[in-house]
Amino acid sequence: MGGAFTINHLVYLLQGTAWTVVLSLLAFALGSVAGFGVMLLRISRGRMLRRAAFVYVQIIQGTPLLILLFLVYFGLGIVGIEVPPLLAAGVSLMIYCSAFLGEIWRGCVEAVPKTQGEAAECLALNRWQVLTDVILPQAMRIATPPTVGFLVQVLKSTSLASVVGFIELTRAAQVINNSLFQPFLVFGIAGLIYFALCYPLSRWSRSLERKMNVGRRHAA
Repeated sequence: MGGAFTINHLVYLLQGTAWTVVLSLLAFALGSVAGFGVMLLRISRGRMLRRAAFVYVQIIQGTPLLILLFLVYFGLGIVGIEVPPLLAAGVSLMIYCSAFLGEIWRGCVEAVPKTQGEAAECLALNRWQVLTDVILPQAMRIATPPTVGFLVQVLKSTSLASVVGFIELTRAAQVINNSLFQPFLVFGIAGLIYFALCYPLSRWSRSLERKMNVGRRHAA
């Protein structure tokens, strides 16, 4: 055995947990901005813009996140651009989030009855006003549960950032296990921490989904 698990090891895991949360929030925030742009392109009246956004989404959704991390971190390093691990992980996750959030939100926008937009246009509102004042407020309510659910996926996906040397929870567990050689204990604790982070979000997502469905039935 390489030694006993101590409070210092737990503190190191909690520091990695903090960086996991930071990376998740950074990726989700940047991905939300980019995803909103993808959503706008996907519902654009311009055929070429829609097709370009569709191709982007298909490529990113069809590419493993691990490959994106390798391309950003090692690929840019080959051409002489040194990218810090946090930046590489953040950019990769941002690209990943933008494709999925863009599609989630596009579906939610298109779920709003078309009659809502048609009625708004009858009031002489332009397309942007119809989108921001009529469609998006209704779409946001539909989009909240799947968006929160996707945040859980993003949080778990940060574990892949360990391959570029970023010290998040999984990498911290690897470092400790390399010295203690107690994988069941070390990774078991890491798994419990991930569960403690993800479970409340999963419950919240299901709660929001139930409330939305109840609201729809009442409206009907």
